[in-house]
Amino acid sequence: MTEVLHAHFPTHAYPLHTHDSWTLLIVDSGAIAFELDRHDHGALPDRVTLLPPHVPHDGRNVTDLGFRKRVVYLEERVLGADRIGAAVDHPGWTDRGLVAAVRDLDGALDRPHDRFEAETRLAVVADALARRLTRAPAPADADGPLARRVRGILDERIADQVVLADLATELGVTPTHLVRAFGREYGIAPYRYLTGRRLDLARRLLLHGTPAAEVATSVSFYDQAHLTHHFRRLLATTPAAYALSGR
Repeated sequence: MTEVLHAHFPTHAYPLHTHDSWTLLIVDSGAIAFELDRHDHGALPDRVTLLPPHVPHDGRNVTDLGFRKRVVYLEERVLGADRIGAAVDHPGWTDRGLVAAVRDLDGALDRPHDRFEAETRLAVVADALARRLTRAPAPADADGPLARRVRGILDERIADQVVLADLATELGVTPTHLVRAFGREYGIAPYRYLTGRRLDLARRLLLHGTPAAEVATSVSFYDQAHLTHHFRRLLATTPAAYALSGR
């Protein structure tokens, strides 16, 4: 991943240009007309648009109100140079599920302390894009042992920082393979599983009287605010209120 961009362009039009990265974008409002390799296309709010590296494209308003967009620039290696031709032929998909996945990725990237979540969401999105560009069938369900190994490691490392790329290297697979295998086996992303386990431990520590700030660092959250964010998200309360309720 090289850059994230949120932009509102009431009147601006991009001239023809290229990037050395994949341009993954969703439109929040308005619409964008663009030319890619001398063919006309459009980017709309219900559509994920993917522009390949090194291929000239432009961009311009369709309405008088302009457009708002959010963009994640992905390094070329994330999807590979061999998929550039497929992206030129078909640079986007009307798919609300994929739009939601890209929005979730963008949101995770806005929370720098949730690195494992961002890495996992990137792997999910990259896998979805790669499948569409290669038209490959879903793999056979033969990754149960791998998923169980991942779960065991996450259970052992609740209080440690976990880096998806390092974990994948340790297990001899790609990050995308790891995330896909875990999701197929357990129906949940590995970062969500790990966050849930950390919150389980945090709850026990809080009920034993450990101060929230100490609990946060003990279970590998960045600080108390980071713990509170996830506590509210899962339990609709704060760590302090939860601790008081137990007493």
